[in-house]
Amino acid sequence: MALIVKSNIKKVVKELDKKNAVSSVAEEVGTAMERKVEEMLTEAIKRAEANGRRTLQARDL
Repeated sequence: MALIVKSNIKKVVKELDKKNAVSSVAEEVGTAMERKVEEMLTEAIKRAEANGRRTLQARDL
């Protein structure tokens, strides 16, 4: 699954890193982010289902 655009990770890190503390991003960060997002979505789907909804909403996250 390709939810995370890996080329954007460095851009976002650069924007968020106001103190310029991080100079590079390891390749494994993208893979780890993919896993985290998949876990979040799986749990959100369970919550929506438990609430009898077929629409995934922000509050399910």
